[in-house]
Amino acid sequence: MSAAIVPTRNVPDKPALEGLEAKWGGHWQAEGTFVFDRAAALAAERRCLYSIDTPPPTASGSLHIGHVFSYTHTDVIARYQRMLGKHVFYPMGWDDNGLPTERRVQNYYGVRCDPSLPYDADFTPPFEGGDNKSSKAADQKPISRRNFIELCERLTVEDEKQFEALWRSLGLSVDWSQTYRTIGHEALFTSQLAFLRNIERGEAYQAMAPTLWDITFRTAVAQAELEDREQPGTYHRVAFHGEDGPVYIETTRPELLPACVALVAHPDDERYQPLFGTTVKTPVFGVEVPVLAHHLAQPDKGSGIAMICTFGDITDVVWWRELDLPNRAIIGFDGRIVSEAPLAITTDAGKAAYAELAGKTVFSAKQAVVEQLRESGDLIGDPKPIQHPVKFFEKGDKPLEIVSTRQWYVKNGARDEKLRARLIELGQQLDWHPEFMRVRYENWVNGLTGDWLISRQRFFGVPIPIWYPLDGDGNPRFDEPILPTEGQLPVDPSSDAAPGFDESARNQPNGFVGEHDVMDTWMTSSLTPQLAGGWRRGPAGRDDDLFAAVFPFDLRPQGQDIIRTWLFSTMLRSQLEFGVAPWSHAALSGFIVDPDRKKMSKSKGNVVTPADILEQHGSDAVRYWAASSRLGTDASFDPQNPTQIKIGRRLAIKILNAAKFILTFEAPPSDELDLVTEPLDQSMLQNLAKVVADATTALDGYDHARALEVTETFFWTFCDDYLELAKERAYSEVSPQQTSAVVALRVALSAMLRLFAPVVPFATEEAWSWFNTGSVHVASWPAADTLTADWGDRTAVLGHVGKALTGIRGAKTAAKASQKTLVDSAVIAGPDAEIAAIRLAADDLRSVGRIAELRFESADELAVTDILLAQALSEEER
Repeated sequence: MSAAIVPTRNVPDKPALEGLEAKWGGHWQAEGTFVFDRAAALAAERRCLYSIDTPPPTASGSLHIGHVFSYTHTDVIARYQRMLGKHVFYPMGWDDNGLPTERRVQNYYGVRCDPSLPYDADFTPPFEGGDNKSSKAADQKPISRRNFIELCERLTVEDEKQFEALWRSLGLSVDWSQTYRTIGHEALFTSQLAFLRNIERGEAYQAMAPTLWDITFRTAVAQAELEDREQPGTYHRVAFHGEDGPVYIETTRPELLPACVALVAHPDDERYQPLFGTTVKTPVFGVEVPVLAHHLAQPDKGSGIAMICTFGDITDVVWWRELDLPNRAIIGFDGRIVSEAPLAITTDAGKAAYAELAGKTVFSAKQAVVEQLRESGDLIGDPKPIQHPVKFFEKGDKPLEIVSTRQWYVKNGARDEKLRARLIELGQQLDWHPEFMRVRYENWVNGLTGDWLISRQRFFGVPIPIWYPLDGDGNPRFDEPILPTEGQLPVDPSSDAAPGFDESARNQPNGFVGEHDVMDTWMTSSLTPQLAGGWRRGPAGRDDDLFAAVFPFDLRPQGQDIIRTWLFSTMLRSQLEFGVAPWSHAALSGFIVDPDRKKMSKSKGNVVTPADILEQHGSDAVRYWAASSRLGTDASFDPQNPTQIKIGRRLAIKILNAAKFILTFEAPPSDELDLVTEPLDQSMLQNLAKVVADATTALDGYDHARALEVTETFFWTFCDDYLELAKERAYSEVSPQQTSAVVALRVALSAMLRLFAPVVPFATEEAWSWFNTGSVHVASWPAADTLTADWGDRTAVLGHVGKALTGIRGAKTAAKASQKTLVDSAVIAGPDAEIAAIRLAADDLRSVGRIAELRFESADELAVTDILLAQALSEEER
């Protein structure tokens, strides 16, 4: 190793962390430190480029400490790869379409969307600055869809500015010229084009089918958006009427009796085998239904035989489909019982009983049916209270219902074994960090029960680019959809006329009707590699050369909770479009938990916003806390006592102070390792070389926490032991021994600043600027072989001398003497090998310990066995 020494400059008298974020953030922006050099990247080999499919945060409110946690993990890797000399493609997107944005706009402006209203060009919202809490629709001013979308776009732009400011203060080294929005013009084009290609290849289709439905938001819900919540329920024992007597079922949903289409038991259940192939009549409504066998029936649940209703739960859907049963759905989109009774109810008594239910909520209908069953004598015994899991929309407050609707789907492998196997294969090709996360992906793929429902009955989203012709009676011909060409994209069928028609034909016989639904937000988010990389976007944003260079991406970093949604959907879309996995590596961060070990989430009300934490403790300290946790590991955070953040702040300050101290010594013209002649200095650099090797291996394996751990451990040993042992020699007159210490200090400082740079970027940049030109963040990552020469194995010297120094310090402390107290004589005893190592640095040990006579003896364990302190120093002698 040989390099010219840059003169020390601008070292402050009292180094401080305050103000470094603004100072260096502005400098990096002005200098373009993290700008992706497209031309150079395209000219280089693929191994010299590193591309990151960065998570686009949801732009609907505020970032929380969990964002800081996971995005720091990504930034550490990005900075490391950049220091390896790679062209790092590190964009940032904003996920600004979907339900969270709509809810925020409703509450922020006090409005709600009513598509039947005309556009008001002069519309002013009732107020601005709502608290983002739920408010009643009746209190919100109805406005047109176009007015509503304009407010969505206005608010998300403002939110994104705040998000970017926070990301910059955190020190994310993204290229801010490489940004995209999931609702911007280019995203609309890309999302619609990819969907049309899904249709052309037969991967997307529409169907009338049972659909999980949230009655509050009036929208369909996909499997990936479900969550089970324990809810109180009641088992009702109900008698069905068979030829040979009653058949008893137990149900938590008696209100669905009018929708009953069969009874079902397990084929091996001997109790009910005689009934298979027969029929029974439903109580109250008198409908004859078959008794069937299916393996999903549970003999040990309730009475062992269940009623199949259309539709009470997901299992009902499976039975309905596999047993080819009729559809007698009775729950409407509003969650109330529809007015028209199923055609199967033919008796006057049955119709009258149903009429009592029509228009009621599910809750009220349940009470009414229970009363009807009591009157008919078909309710057996008292209802039994239970606790059971109930399906909810992850953002909803009421249990989901299942209604029959016409929806769009994308094939995902649920009914295609070949596609399912290919998705599992792609998951196995991916390098997972940590590896055990792969099982979660495989479990999700293997547990899919239906294709991906992608249509949503919302307003602010990517419109499904479809129109339908109307027949002479004005009825839509859904099996003859009208598709736009690629050149016509993006389109909004609710306001753009269908190809071949003008606007006057909208909703007219022999005219057309536009599709009003929008795509599930994951339909756009699943295209983040394409959006960021410029795949087939509109002419202004298209960059086929860039996409060919960065795709497949190197890294997908994300939270573990969205493996089933974002990771899976991106993998699916990549397989359908390109036949390959979209990345080589997946890095999954853990959760942030509060002091009670509960996951932090907005719904639980225990989220901590990061702005105050960053301002109080500094970005380097917060980044240190985040980087201390391994991928896939949950981290505890207590805002009242952020211990790990305080440790990080202490480390950052120590880095500045150590750098200042080292740079006080006048450096020789170069840092030739030949000038490092003293065994202690050589030992320190050999130990540092091992740290560099271990940290490099850890980062290559996406273990940033291990890299930080080994670096930090060495740094404190360096400060506590090596600096103390070497400083007297460094302060001495110029000599080969003094030069050895100064060169070793400079070499070590340079390497350690680069090792710490990905984690604490501001303090390291500040210290680096005192004796280097350019940024530490584009400096070369240290190489282990540049820190050592042909010195022989000196590795053990620093450690053993450090132990001896600790013993001498301890003896002085035990004698209640100052560490400056002179020592007339001391004896160090220990194993011969350790004593031999200490002898190599005996002069440094004598100097720092102020020891006049130092003797050595053999022993089983290293210890200071005898120390004779000189008389106490006078004030003048001190």
